[in-house]
This record gives sequence, structure tokens and C-alpha cells, in this order.
Amino acid sequence: MSNLLPLERIESKIYIIRGQKVMLDFDLGGLYGVGTGRLNEQVKRNKERFPDDFMFSLSKEEKIRISQIAISSKVKYSKNINAFTENGVAMLSSVLKSDRAVQVNIQIMRAFTKLRRFLASHTEIARRLKDLATKYKRHDIEIEAIFDAIRKMVEFEEKPKNRIGFEI
Repeated sequence: MSNLLPLERIESKIYIIRGQKVMLDFDLGGLYGVGTGRLNEQVKRNKERFPDDFMFSLSKEEKIRISQIAISSKVKYSKNINAFTENGVAMLSSVLKSDRAVQVNIQIMRAFTKLRRFLASHTEIARRLKDLATKYKRHDIEIEAIFDAIRKMVEFEEKPKNRIGFEI
């Protein structure tokens, strides 16, 4: 049961909204094998477990933006879509008490962890590239100064040659 869902399937359902990695209620309902209405019903019954940093509702603009990515009319025209952060998804396992929910939740947590590692490695690569660019920019300036000094050493002023003979 540990390979219930491939990580790629879960990763494709993680969006970045409001600067946070989230999963949407209808995607989670599909993964857990429960309807979206049932999932949201359990969330409403346990509202104290889902503070704003665990779950939030999408605005109309956010729904439109997501519908362009998700290519689903149910996103654009639904009245309310809840987005769950990683902590909110973890809390769902305590609200949805089925074996499938527990196993799916484990897979989702693994997907979030993999995504976090991936983003961290890209951040490190970006930092190193920036350091290299700064280093080589400084080197370019120093090399240009060396070439200028060499040019000055090689250049010599042409003095007018003394003419031989008589001038009239």
C-alpha cells in the first residue's frame, strides 16, 4: 500500500498560491477517494484544526488563474475552493479516518518533502551562479586594466623625424 499513488501524480497537484505550496480540496478529495463535499464537511466540523495558515479559500482571481493551469471548468465556476498548505494536508489525516486517507497522506507528505528539497537545491545553484558571475565580473574589470596597462607600454609617441638637408 506504500505505492498507492505515484509521487509524480501528487506533485502535479501541488500549486504555489500566495507564496505557499498548497493542494486544492477537489484534488485532495480525488486522492483520498472521498467527494469534495465530504472533505469540506469534515473540515467545517473540525474548523479549530484548520487555522488560516493551514487552509484558506481562493479568491475569484485566484480561481481564474488556477483554472488556466488546471484546465478545468469546475475550478472556474465553483463557489468555494479551499487550498490546504502542507500543515493543512497533514491535519486532514486526523479528520479523515480511513486507511486510504492515512496512506495517501504519507505519500503527499513525501511529495512535499521532495519538492522542498528540489527547491532548496535550485536556490543553492542560483546562489552559486550569482557568486560566480560576481567573481568573473570582477575578473573582467581586472583583466581590462591589465590590457590597458599593456597598451600604454606598447604605445609610443611618434616624434616628428628630423629632416636631413636644407630647408628653404
